[in-house]
Amino acid sequence: MRKKDWLIILLLAALKMVLPFLLSHPAFGLHRDEYLYYEQGHHLALGYLENPALIGWLASISSLLGGSSFWIKFWPAVVGAATLIITAGITKELGGRSFALLIAGLGIICSGYLRVHFLFQPNFLEIFFWTLGAYFLLRYINTQQHRYLYLLFAALALGLWSKYSVVFFAASMMFSILLSPHRRMLTQKHFWLAVLLGVALAAPNIYWQATHNWPLLHHMKELRETQLQHVDRTTFFKEQLLMLLPVAFVWIGGLIWLLLHKKYRFIGLTYLFCVGLIAAGSGKGYYTLGAYPMLLAAGGVWLEQKLARTAFWRAAFVVLIIALTLPIIPLLLPLRAPQDMARRNEELGLKNIGILRWEDLQDHPLQQDFADMIGWDELAHKAEKAFLAMPDSAQQNTVVYCRSYGQAGALKYHAKDPLFRSKIICDNGTFLLWIPDSLSLQHLLFVGRDMPKKDDAVFQQFASVHLIDSVTNPLSRQYGDKIILFKNANERAAPMATQGLDAMKAQFGE
Repeated sequence: MRKKDWLIILLLAALKMVLPFLLSHPAFGLHRDEYLYYEQGHHLALGYLENPALIGWLASISSLLGGSSFWIKFWPAVVGAATLIITAGITKELGGRSFALLIAGLGIICSGYLRVHFLFQPNFLEIFFWTLGAYFLLRYINTQQHRYLYLLFAALALGLWSKYSVVFFAASMMFSILLSPHRRMLTQKHFWLAVLLGVALAAPNIYWQATHNWPLLHHMKELRETQLQHVDRTTFFKEQLLMLLPVAFVWIGGLIWLLLHKKYRFIGLTYLFCVGLIAAGSGKGYYTLGAYPMLLAAGGVWLEQKLARTAFWRAAFVVLIIALTLPIIPLLLPLRAPQDMARRNEELGLKNIGILRWEDLQDHPLQQDFADMIGWDELAHKAEKAFLAMPDSAQQNTVVYCRSYGQAGALKYHAKDPLFRSKIICDNGTFLLWIPDSLSLQHLLFVGRDMPKKDDAVFQQFASVHLIDSVTNPLSRQYGDKIILFKNANERAAPMATQGLDAMKAQFGE
């Protein structure tokens, strides 16, 4: 690769890495999911109920580095930059030169990836390993060197350690290869040895799933009953255009170029199969984001060939991408303070186009992801204050019970008092597996959205109930979350709670 090309790639990668840190407003903290994944770093395992283990291992490194917001968000930023570099590698494999590299790199910067690479969630790892897998397969096609087959399946295995949706990508890739002249690779022993390598690398996590009664299936069922029940196909396909709107003409042009290119047609087919499989499975629109870097690379090559020796039009398309990106940056990153952002959203009429619609199908002042980044410190500080106001003897026999993993993770992250932190439990998600086998349950400090119902028997075993405080920030998704003190349990409370928790853990082989 020429020095000029490397300079373009490294400058774009550096911009990609620092942009979210430069643009985001400090009033926004961690997202609810980030609290969960960070806490997983304190409980290293081969798997978790919601996701594979890799993000938890990265969280443990962030914890060793101090656990600040920067070190948590460092991973999506640096992996986002690495994704851009691998996308540039795909561009070179497809025959692209400097302008194609610039266009492909801008595609990774000026699109929905801007938000993905700001959040410490498995999606940034998923996108990287899909892209890396596509790169290694292309390298094999272009060089016929067997080592790239082994690297391909190693990348797919690491993708499985990141997010299980890599199965959709791997299946789509295999379908497309079967329909191409490259299917002869399936007759080679190195292909099947590479498959065995991938299976061996993925085996520990598969073993963990098997010994915990396949929590992946339980999690998928839960998603279908909650978050995915409102997903419709029309919205899904509309999101395919909106997620990468400033560079939509690039990836669409790249897709057409691939489908018309006999040697590389399998890449376009991989995309089509992948989108079809995820749509058939009622997945969310952003589940397909890992399939677009290879199309952006192809689009850069296509545009470079179309605009050969026309410097004016090349510059014009770069300006066009940037101009289309600037208006949507406030939709992708929290640039302003929450109140200012809510006011701006209203002025722009974003409610009228569905941008502010949450999973509850209602419109709100802020985008759901941004509302999920505020209010947590208020909740944690108020809960800790309520706990510390209790006598020392009462603190020793108090359980702090949170309804959701976001609440539990936020309290764990923001709390200062070690005793308070040690008392926090939650039966939502993997937090369930971290609950001690026995509880000293004289008092219970409850953190949740609603007062427990009368048919929730454990809560009926306390002599008194006191509403202590709640989240008062109306822009937070946690607005109204309550802190309630249940005092003086009878002798039935602890056995009932333990029995119920043991039954829940038994679903997962614990």
